[in-house]
Amino acid sequence: MFAFVCAGCGATLTTPLSQVALPVHAHQKYGNGIQLPVLMESGTFAVDPEPWGPPWRTWEEIDQNEAAARGIHAPVHALSDGAPGAIVIAPGDARGTLLIPEKGGGYCCGLDGADGPNMACEACGLPVASRIDDCSLWQAVWLAPNAVRRRPVDGAKAAPLSWAELMAEGKGTPPFEPIATWGSRLGSDHWWSWSPQWEAAAGRALAHLLAASEGRPVTVPDGLTAEVFQRALDALLPAGPPTRRTVLAGPGRPAPDADTDILLVPTHPQTGETWAPAGPAASTYSVPLPFGVWLWLAFPEPHLTVPASGGMPDGVLRDNPPAPRPPHLFRADPGTFRRTLVRLPAVRSLWLREILENLTQHMHARLF
Repeated sequence: MFAFVCAGCGATLTTPLSQVALPVHAHQKYGNGIQLPVLMESGTFAVDPEPWGPPWRTWEEIDQNEAAARGIHAPVHALSDGAPGAIVIAPGDARGTLLIPEKGGGYCCGLDGADGPNMACEACGLPVASRIDDCSLWQAVWLAPNAVRRRPVDGAKAAPLSWAELMAEGKGTPPFEPIATWGSRLGSDHWWSWSPQWEAAAGRALAHLLAASEGRPVTVPDGLTAEVFQRALDALLPAGPPTRRTVLAGPGRPAPDADTDILLVPTHPQTGETWAPAGPAASTYSVPLPFGVWLWLAFPEPHLTVPASGGMPDGVLRDNPPAPRPPHLFRADPGTFRRTLVRLPAVRSLWLREILENLTQHMHARLF
């Protein structure tokens, strides 16, 4: 457990927090005017190893060798020159801070942090964080890595859950959920949609699937997995044999067959480590999925019930109707797809570069 303190005066800026993996949807921009919830669970923090936020430099201003050294293998609109290691927390876990009125970048529906840190230490006035709550952005507080220090908190050190413990906990991420526009009430501006978290997870996974395909057709398991990935794979990859076969692998799943080419595996929600198979499958290309998404694909629940208020006696199950299905086909998040693909060395190949360059057309075709 840690608390973060001001680097200028040492004042405490957060409640005690435990570290978890950075969510794949941390930098997702979803839709237009959409009200997204808080990014981080209360009591947790995550660290972004890459620079993010202002100042930014356009691709034309960046030397290609510098980009390659930063792990960028294809053109991007801009790269951040901010300090790496920003810490993200839930807004309710911040303490001893004040908003800086003149740093109110955003204001479509809230703050977006475009003008740099917009929160200051209440004790000394040092800018220490950026509050993000604008529409279509996940609500969060990003602590500036050069303005805060990590201080250990007394108490027992909790070890990360094992894969077996995670499976027993059974905490999956539902594939669809109610979405609302900012400030709307239940009604015409409230609908059921594919989960933004799933769309971000699929954006990252799809980039890896294309890289692992080596330009050949790829098949994924039938059911929800195919609903999420197969349409885009069929449209973006050539038809005809030989086909590369993908299976879901991980804790509680059968060992992959010898003819398996690609594995869809979970990442640990606390450590961020990717589950690794043993034996001959150890060298198979593993495509990462957030544990909650992977769990729902690997062990699908019969149906997702509509949330209801009120309690029920122990041992009594509520007979709720299934949640409405989204009215449109699944589409992977294009921003997460692009951020992932440009960081994979395989994007240097001509056919993958063409997919990246034609991303706007693929969006118009509703693949993303």
